[in-house]
Amino acid sequence: MTSVRRFECDDLFRFNNINLDYLTETYYLPFYFQYISHWPSMLSIAEDVNGRPMGYMLGKAEGKGENWHGHVTAVTVAPEYRRIGLADKLMKVLEEVSESIYDGYFVDLFVRKSNTLAINMYKKFGYTVYRTVIGYYSGQEDALDMRKALKRDVEKKSIIPLPHPVYPSDVDL
Repeated sequence: MTSVRRFECDDLFRFNNINLDYLTETYYLPFYFQYISHWPSMLSIAEDVNGRPMGYMLGKAEGKGENWHGHVTAVTVAPEYRRIGLADKLMKVLEEVSESIYDGYFVDLFVRKSNTLAINMYKKFGYTVYRTVIGYYSGQEDALDMRKALKRDVEKKSIIPLPHPVYPSDVDL
């Protein structure tokens, strides 16, 4: 049995089993504190029946006008809990919050262009490739900006793919 709840400060001292995986981006503590203080409803943690962290989601709301959206900063699941639908469950929580609390037009995320497993997973969740961002990852690797339109974007304008790649400096929030 899995439970999903709001991520709290104390969880930062309990999620090493998730963050020590090479596929997971690990941030410095003030980064996590910023998210907890600014967007508490956009952070979730999944736990097993014994309270052991299984995965977590970091997100935020950003943008202006029709670019107002929820952003997935990180979604990660410990290796021993992968392929049981946990990422989907965490993504749905963020999508619901982006829609019901923040009234966003879409949810977006960035993923390494080489990470075909994650790209295919996000496509299964209804995300499409909006654009390629050249050298997004430390100037070394391109990213795909993937998006999923929410109810507010009736015409689905937020997910119409750009015909050309952009650079990180062109990525507006």
